Amino acid sequence: MRLGVLTGGGDCPGLNALIRGLVKRGTHEFGYEFVGIENGYMGLVEPGLAHPLTEEDTRGILPKGGTILGTSNKANPFSYATREDGHWVERDVSDQVLLRCEELGLDGLIAVGGDGTLSIAHRLVEKGLKVVGCPKTIDNDLSGTDQTFGFDTARLIVTEALDRLHSTAEAHDRVMVVEIMGRHAGFLTLESGIAGGADVILIPEIPYSVESVVEKIRRRSTRRRSFSIIAISEGAFPQGGELAVLDTAEAIPGRGVVRLGGSGKALADLLARHIEAEIRVTVLGHLQRGGSPSAADRVLATRYGCKVLDLVSAGQWDHMVALRAGEIIAVPLSESRKERRVDPAGELVRFTKSMGISFGD
Repeated sequence: MRLGVLTGGGDCPGLNALIRGLVKRGTHEFGYEFVGIENGYMGLVEPGLAHPLTEEDTRGILPKGGTILGTSNKANPFSYATREDGHWVERDVSDQVLLRCEELGLDGLIAVGGDGTLSIAHRLVEKGLKVVGCPKTIDNDLSGTDQTFGFDTARLIVTEALDRLHSTAEAHDRVMVVEIMGRHAGFLTLESGIAGGADVILIPEIPYSVESVVEKIRRRSTRRRSFSIIAISEGAFPQGGELAVLDTAEAIPGRGVVRLGGSGKALADLLARHIEAEIRVTVLGHLQRGGSPSAADRVLATRYGCKVLDLVSAGQWDHMVALRAGEIIAVPLSESRKERRVDPAGELVRFTKSMGISFGD
């Protein structure tokens, strides 16, 4: 069997570990051939972006961040941005994807990505292409799986950043606002905020009251705590307010989603009207995506890469691998289209509040 492999959407630690596990098991146990598709679905639309992917290509990539195949979050073949007469227009080029897979002699496609990449995979199946998926995102917001690889490493990076900011915040009696990725899900902010000892954790699932955050800061100052650490998700917003947006979907041809950012600055501006303490905003940005994957992410990504071959062998197309109760299972690709959210009434939020950490509500 000859299989295409692509990584789509934002990069994250563990992608190379998955590619390595996939190719090594596929070569040794099944005798499969692999074709690396570069830059996500772009490699199935533009010429010259596909090449043989062998075990030799995977040597030494286990500890490396990013992806040896490259990726793109602006290459949706159902809404593909092309330049025509000096203007960007979006076209449905999905038929070209099917034709390209036929030209490459592919018996199936393995798509590794988040909700965008996997929802595209599901639509390609509906057009007749054989596709299986592997879930990845640092946001951990896919409903089909208990955890995606990339999340653990990002959580470690954010936790370390919060640890480091504690010392400078305390030294200067400052309020440190740390903006964290996650889009519309607060898992990364919530768990790294707990691990990093944040005093206030603001997530999209719980719109915050500025007055409540101010009250928390003031209460700390009366207890001889002259500094505060606030972990805020890029998708968090005040009660009655709106998301902080850097770019609209229309501003980025082919991307299809808004680009969030600026929630930390928006909060800082609101706080400055009520408190005299110095406020500093740190946007961690793409630091959260980079670097070597943690041991946990290397293992989970390797398990996903190996398990997806069982789906291929069984002809279980239109499914993805997923972690459920510690086991790797197959679930329909359609489940990846439902975004998972933090439960505001869940145990983790409840326990965090019981320790005196504010969610601004």
